[in-house]
Amino acid sequence: MDFSLATEHEILRNSVRNFALKEIQPLAQGLDEREEFSVDLTMAMGKLGLFGMVVPEDYGGQGLDYLGYIIAVEELARADGSQAATVAAANSLGIGPIYEFGNEEQKRKYLPQLCSGQALWGFGLTEPNAGSDAGNTQTTAVLDENEWVINGNKIFITNASTDISLGVTVLARTGVREDGKKELSCILVENGVPGYEARKMKGKMVWRASNTSELSFEDCRVPKENLLGKRGEGFQQMLKTLDGGRLSIAAMGLGGAQGCYDRASQYAKERVQFNRPISQFQANAFKLADMVTEVELARLLLYKACWLKDSGKPFTKEAAMAKLYCSEMMGRCANQAVQLHGGYGLMKEYGVERFYRDQKLLEIGEGTSEVMRLVIARLIGAL
Repeated sequence: MDFSLATEHEILRNSVRNFALKEIQPLAQGLDEREEFSVDLTMAMGKLGLFGMVVPEDYGGQGLDYLGYIIAVEELARADGSQAATVAAANSLGIGPIYEFGNEEQKRKYLPQLCSGQALWGFGLTEPNAGSDAGNTQTTAVLDENEWVINGNKIFITNASTDISLGVTVLARTGVREDGKKELSCILVENGVPGYEARKMKGKMVWRASNTSELSFEDCRVPKENLLGKRGEGFQQMLKTLDGGRLSIAAMGLGGAQGCYDRASQYAKERVQFNRPISQFQANAFKLADMVTEVELARLLLYKACWLKDSGKPFTKEAAMAKLYCSEMMGRCANQAVQLHGGYGLMKEYGVERFYRDQKLLEIGEGTSEVMRLVIARLIGAL
C-alpha cells in the first residue's frame, strides 16, 4: 500500500501553499475585519487554475482528479477559511451541478466563464424553514407555457451576490409525484432576471470575507430550457452534489486544523516563560502532539474518501465520516491553539481567533454534524 502522493499532487500543493502564504495570508485579517469579498483575489485564484479543477479542459477546466482539488482547498484553508470557502463553493456547488447534470448547451454557455474564475455561480438550496430538512423546500416553479415562474426565498447561499456572480441553481417544487410526495427540480437562474434579487448578508461570525446571500424570487420567469437535467430529479441531484461538497468542507477542516497547529507550534517555541519556551512544558507539548496526530488521522480519512470517488466507488459514507471528523477535529485544534496563545489568542492580530470563529460553520454547512451521524448510522444499518 503506497501512501505517497503523485508528483503532480505535490507540485499542486506547493503551488497553492506558496500562493496562499504570499497573496492571501497578508490580506486575510483586513478582509475579515471589513467583511469584504475580494474580486482581485478570486480572479488571482482563477489564474492559478483553482476553479473548474475537475472539469475537462474542453469546457475550460483543469482536468484534475478530485484529490487534487481537495488538496488545493486544504492549502487555501490553511491560510484563510473565507478564500477556501469561495473556491470550494464555486467548484462543488456552483460548477459541479452544471457539469454533472447540465446539457451540452448549458455546459458550453456557463462552464468556460466559471472555470476561469471570471464569474461565480451559487447553489440555492437552504431556505428560512428548510435547512437540514431540504426536502421541505417551499420555493415553487410553475411551468407557464415555455417559462418557469419561480416564487420563494433562499438563505445562506455562497457566491450569489458578488460583483462577478453570474447566477444560481435553484432547487424548487415543480409539482407532485405519483406517490404524493413533492416533485423537486433544479433550475438555472441568471442574475439580472426580473423578479430575482440576491442580497449580501452581513454581520457574520464566520467566513466574513466570503460572500453569503439571501435570495428572493417574485414571479421570476426563466425559459423552460433552464431546467437542469430532468424534471423531478432535483433531490437526487442535490444529494449527489452534497456528497462531493462534503469532501471540500472536510478539506477546509483539515487545512484549518493544520493552520492552527502551524501557528500554535511556532508561538509555543517562541514564547518564553520560566526561562524556557512554553513548548517544552509537558502540558503544552502534549497539546501539540494531540493536534498533529489528529491532523494526520483526518488527512488519511479524507484522502481515502477522495480515492474512492476518483475510483468510481461508493463514497457517501466516507464523505460523511470525513466531513464529520475533519470539521469537529478542527474545533479541537482551534481550541488548543487559542489556549496555547493564552491572552494573545483572543486578539485578532494573532490569527488563531479567526480560525476559532471560522471553524464553527464546518459543523453546520452542507449537513450538520447531527445529520452526518444520521447518514453514517443509516449506511451501517444502525437505523
